[in-house]
Amino acid sequence: MAAEVIIRSIDMADVIIESTWKTALEQEFVSPYWHTLSSAIRTSYLTQTVYPPPSQVFRALNACPFPQVRVVILGQDPYHGKGQANGLCFSVAEGISLPPSLQNIFREIHNDIGVVPYPSGDLSRWATQGVLLLNSVLTVLAGKPASHAGLGWETFTDSVIEVLSEKREHIVYMLWGKYAQKKGAIIDRTRNLVLESAHPSPYSAPKFFGNRHFSQANTYLESYGQKPIDWR
Repeated sequence: MAAEVIIRSIDMADVIIESTWKTALEQEFVSPYWHTLSSAIRTSYLTQTVYPPPSQVFRALNACPFPQVRVVILGQDPYHGKGQANGLCFSVAEGISLPPSLQNIFREIHNDIGVVPYPSGDLSRWATQGVLLLNSVLTVLAGKPASHAGLGWETFTDSVIEVLSEKREHIVYMLWGKYAQKKGAIIDRTRNLVLESAHPSPYSAPKFFGNRHFSQANTYLESYGQKPIDWR
């Protein structure tokens, strides 16, 4: 069954997730909410059209192991159009046209640091450098934005942020829009850099442009002896 690619059971041993994250989040997989969440998601995949594909639900974590996280970008939920979502926030599958928010992100990168991002909207090239592209909700019904909000994903991804804040330091967090900023309130700002601005959607893009988050991130990382992110 397709849903079993994500979660074969509520047993922690059966959760398919990168090993360092599995260890960091082990208490989540034995929490009561996980049983309810996993059952709901399994049923959705078996009975409806859900994005992203099952194997990509945990892609943000699988592509960026816990010890390697250097930047966190928070999104809300996956794109709900056919073929778009690929498990990384703001990212789309290879060959898919860039959504407006991603176009605006690329525009800000160009204006900020003077490079032209590659035309592909698949941001796995950032994830492999240590950029955790995390949505608050990891799945969505086709054509129905926010349809899986409130099922329990928010609790899970809150724990992702909390464990990073508790056990790691010198990470750059980019919080775009009030939703991300509220979710990021738990972050320890004394040990990390938290950058906040408007969301890159067309509705708020005029206030997003000029935030210079990408140059600020690289300056911060370099100040702690880390390599800058190649934002192309």
